[in-house]
Amino acid sequence: MVRLIMGGKGSGKTKQLIELINNAAKDEPGNVVCIEANRNMTYDIHYHIRLIDAEEYKLDSYELMRGFISGLYAGNYDITHVFIDNLCKIVGEDVNKETENFLNWLDQFGEKNNLKFTATISADTSVATDGMQKYL
Repeated sequence: MVRLIMGGKGSGKTKQLIELINNAAKDEPGNVVCIEANRNMTYDIHYHIRLIDAEEYKLDSYELMRGFISGLYAGNYDITHVFIDNLCKIVGEDVNKETENFLNWLDQFGEKNNLKFTATISADTSVATDGMQKYL
């Protein structure tokens, strides 16, 4: 399952994401991971959440993100939810067909491994491709 949160800068995406992350810390039966573009949420999220700074790992493409997420799961089968804050900023791209392909991959990977994904993108929902609409 993939949930996508989109909106322009200052629209409250990160605040909404922090609330979802903290609720997941209480409600999820397994481990929760948050991948962010930088360490802005360190003091806002529950200390049980595994916070990952994408800059440390140079996750600057969707292919690297696929490998990184696969590796996270391979190393810890107890992960039940992965949050990705500001996906396009992390990979250094605008919303495009590759973004849609990545979200589709997340959906398939999540279905296969019983994982949930929630991602934010700083862009108006009008730029979302038709294939991305189902995740909004």
